[in-house]
Amino acid sequence: MKIRLTSKLERKARIIMGEEFKKENIDKVNNNNLQGNNNTINEYIKEQKENGVLEEVKKETLENNQESTKIDNNNEFSGKTKINPKIKNALEWTYCIIIAIVLALLFRYYIGTPTVVKQVSMYPTLEQNQRLWLNRWGRTTHTIPNRGDIITFEEPSKINYSQNEIDNNNPVAQFYEREGWDWFVNNFLEMGSKRSYIKRVIGLPGEHVKINNGKVYINGKELQEDYLQPGVVTDVVGVGFSDFVVPENCIFAMGDNRNHSTDCRAFGCIPLEKIESTVAFRFWPFDRFGEIKPVK
Repeated sequence: MKIRLTSKLERKARIIMGEEFKKENIDKVNNNNLQGNNNTINEYIKEQKENGVLEEVKKETLENNQESTKIDNNNEFSGKTKINPKIKNALEWTYCIIIAIVLALLFRYYIGTPTVVKQVSMYPTLEQNQRLWLNRWGRTTHTIPNRGDIITFEEPSKINYSQNEIDNNNPVAQFYEREGWDWFVNNFLEMGSKRSYIKRVIGLPGEHVKINNGKVYINGKELQEDYLQPGVVTDVVGVGFSDFVVPENCIFAMGDNRNHSTDCRAFGCIPLEKIESTVAFRFWPFDRFGEIKPVK
């Protein structure tokens, strides 16, 4: 005997079976048949199991659910990508510009950067308004420069000393201690008030430097300085450092134009961490393009 259900019982039976039956698989019945009879529902479900209808309906329902999920995912994906082409293009350009700026800043700080000579302290080797390329790899690798190298370093915080402040046992220059945002703006972006000096390395760590009678002596031996103009003498004008041993991880540097150079004679030796770069080559003017070779 085939059991037929009303629409209300049919719905209840579907819920009990855990899946929806398609309309074409279930006959419509008269509203007067078997209303509210749970036993009849159980018998109906049993009959569907025996006839194999339940498994077929489950299979069809699973396929429908998978297809529905695929459609929902496609709709969701399509909804996420519906961006105005102009806005998308603007965002892509913005990302590219930001990445380019970050890479340029990292390259300038760790690898190298151009600069302009602004003072006369290195004359005649370097002249005002000449363009130089600075190598900053030494700062990145924490490498002590060689004697004769032309370097740039951060301006000390104290330039002039009184006689009582001179300590030849600790002839190290004083510097501003910048941290956080102050360091980022001044040292990394180089947009603040920080200035840099450009000088030639004269004394290396552990060497005894003495300035006497217009000459420089390293470990008791006179330093030959062929890069100086004829007649130029090296003196300490007023109060300064003239007889000392260069501390570890420090260098002693002076300008080639000794009479017009404020350098380590006045403020002391430069720690390695304050050295910014070495001069690699001059690229302007073109007729003087080329490497500025260090003098040993």
